[in-house]
Amino acid sequence: QVQPVESGGGMVQAGESRRLSCVLSDRNFVDYSVAWFRQAPGKEREFVASVAWRDVRSYYVDSVKGRFTISRDNAKNTVFLQMNNLKPEDTAVYYCGANYGALSTYRRESEFYYWGQGTQVTVSS
Repeated sequence: QVQPVESGGGMVQAGESRRLSCVLSDRNFVDYSVAWFRQAPGKEREFVASVAWRDVRSYYVDSVKGRFTISRDNAKNTVFLQMNNLKPEDTAVYYCGANYGALSTYRRESEFYYWGQGTQVTVSS
């Protein structure tokens, strides 16, 4: 059973940085496409960023381009989300999703089968 485990959330002030981590418990980690989604209070879960299996193609929602960077360390079975210049509107629970192999868009929630429990990021102004 693949169970993503997120960590790294916390409280920061606007303009600061935070790095989230997502660890997958599968020895074939390199074959998984992984994404970060987030859900703010009263809103639907939304796509943030994703990284494709076996390579480093990455995708971002427009609101985080230039501020967030997704990367993967296959040796550590970990995907990172480096978040810089955080804004209050980034406040949300951040979820890591994963699925085996290539995906259609790497942006739809339905494309990711395995989900973590989420980690809270709170950005104060």
